[in-house]
Amino acid sequence: MDINWGFLGAGYVASRAMAPAVHTAQGASLYAVASRDVVRSEQLQPERVHQSYVDLLDDDDVHAVYISLANHQHSEWVTRSLRAGKHVLCEKPLGITASDVREMYDVAHSVNRQLVEATWVRWHPRFRRATSLAATGAIGDVLHVESAFTSMSDMSDNYRLHPEMGGGALLDVGCYQIHSWVAMFGPAVDVSVHSVSRKIGETGIDITTRAEVSLDMYATAACVSSFQMPSTQVLTIRGTDAEIHMLQGEAFTSWREKSSLRVGDHEESFDEVDAFVEMTENVSAYLADGSGWVFPQDDTIRVAEVIDDIAAAPNSSAEILTT
Repeated sequence: MDINWGFLGAGYVASRAMAPAVHTAQGASLYAVASRDVVRSEQLQPERVHQSYVDLLDDDDVHAVYISLANHQHSEWVTRSLRAGKHVLCEKPLGITASDVREMYDVAHSVNRQLVEATWVRWHPRFRRATSLAATGAIGDVLHVESAFTSMSDMSDNYRLHPEMGGGALLDVGCYQIHSWVAMFGPAVDVSVHSVSRKIGETGIDITTRAEVSLDMYATAACVSSFQMPSTQVLTIRGTDAEIHMLQGEAFTSWREKSSLRVGDHEESFDEVDAFVEMTENVSAYLADGSGWVFPQDDTIRVAEVIDDIAAAPNSSAEILTT
């Protein structure tokens, strides 16, 4: 059975990545779209365009909803979608706080519907290979994880610049890095925050956050999330026996391109892949008959908890800088 997807929102990710993925994926159909702009909704080429989010949720032919709204809107529309009887795939971060995330999963359980966070890198074959090698001891015990996700993109009039809308670098790109920790160590990982250094921009969001933590007491990790640094993506995993380095292709957002990683003294290559298609096919199959792979809800909850802890940690710099 094909899963009929309904989209709430027709913005950049939905139009550029997710709509083409659903049109391409096996077992999925882009059935309906609702957004603030009817023309933009039509450009995604669904079977139906609804005039409002509520109209889409009232459509009995929609099996599952993909949500790509601003972060502060996730909780409301995830909850309303679930209560309307729809399964939900929602863009990362699922919630602004861990409390929000737990409440959404409570609703999903109460109405017997599935809720999945659309952290699409989790379906990328190279990311799954790297984190699996680390998790299974193939490089010995993990000693240190070094990561960065930074850019200098112009985000004028973007919700990511507003704290009340769930903005900030840590929520936006830090979550990818923390997902790598949870993928390697499991959702029960003990994360102790040792230091946090952040720069606060004019709108009140963190435009750069650096954090150093320990993972299960014996490993360490350092991550950098930034909207004001030259574009780079790094994921390096150092074990007692070998190191893993991401090579060709962005560490977290490799898309429709060949990619590679180095494990110890050998290199592994991966064919061009669209991880949005991988995600769509797996989630659709999971909803249809349970055969697809989705990462556990406990992973999403733990990532949200760690983000909360980093966000709440005192700034280790002498002062909080402003632009």
